[in-house]
Amino acid sequence: MNKKINVAVIFGGKSGEHEISLKSAKQAMDALDKEKYNIIPIAITKGGQWLIGKIGNKYMETNFPNAQKEGGITLEQSQRLVIEKEGGKNINNFYQGGEEENEIDIVLPIGHGTYLEDGKLQGMLDMLGIPYVFSGALASALAMNKKKTKIIAKSVGLKIAKDVIVLRNKKFNLEKIIAKLNLPIVVKPAELGSSVGTSLASTKEELAEGIKTALEYGEEVLLEQFIQGRELTVAVMGDKSPKALPVIEIIPQVSGWFDYRAKYEKGGSKEVCPAEIPEEIRKKIQKYAVKIFKAIGCLDLARADFIWDKNDGKLYFLEINTIPGMTGTSLAPQAAAATGINFSKYLDKLISGALKRAKDLI
Repeated sequence: MNKKINVAVIFGGKSGEHEISLKSAKQAMDALDKEKYNIIPIAITKGGQWLIGKIGNKYMETNFPNAQKEGGITLEQSQRLVIEKEGGKNINNFYQGGEEENEIDIVLPIGHGTYLEDGKLQGMLDMLGIPYVFSGALASALAMNKKKTKIIAKSVGLKIAKDVIVLRNKKFNLEKIIAKLNLPIVVKPAELGSSVGTSLASTKEELAEGIKTALEYGEEVLLEQFIQGRELTVAVMGDKSPKALPVIEIIPQVSGWFDYRAKYEKGGSKEVCPAEIPEEIRKKIQKYAVKIFKAIGCLDLARADFIWDKNDGKLYFLEINTIPGMTGTSLAPQAAAATGINFSKYLDKLISGALKRAKDLI
């Protein structure tokens, strides 16, 4: 009998997407083939402590019911299983549990946003020599910064919306911003996902308020020209020869655009897979998605988002996610399902691809 593969599933973290991470990780752990994998849960609390093995599992059980809405888990709730020790930021203070005797064969990081998706975790795993699924440190860091991603996208021929960057503690002129971008304006933290801290400003007052909110999530805020059109997304899988999956159209049902509610509320959006679009647009968007995937240096899986402008008919690149949502009904797994790959096989494919790559490097 083949030895089981020890997969450490890392979830949680200190970003504003902690709750989303728990939802993705729970479904992924449920879907992983228990005949093939030993699962080692690693929960990272909102305070940054690592809870490994049984205590990580307990963290998921305790906090999952509160993970159904943004900010549903308080810092206090997140820290309840942490045993405080003296000695400041000694590494032992950050690890609790770790009773697993098995060595980790591979890490499946299912965290979104700062620390888990932005290259920091990936760099740490590289230093430890532990293989992991998804993009490396540089690609993760580049994709996390929406402005830098757009610069790269433009350099390889993709069309991008006009934008302005606002920095914390630096003055900015609302009138000049409005003159350049025109209202409404999309306001988003430059390094966060899931539409956390994001708003659509239709007035000068809403713009000021939106910037203030977005600055709570980071040093840099991206203000972007709002493009009215159809929201299309396409996942890309692979490494040396990546392939685009079917295009999905997202039609928000509970709000006028694809905000946090539209993404995560039940019935928040209607997703059409494959998208009902002309063949010419399908080919073009899949080509663009593979192009940005390669330009950023992504691996295994990433999902690129576009707007098909209803006025000029052009495709505008928005962003690329290196760890897209991983629930069975998330966009990338839906696209895989449309090609006949169920969620369990989809996770298998990601893990086996990353393991093969790690083996080839030895």
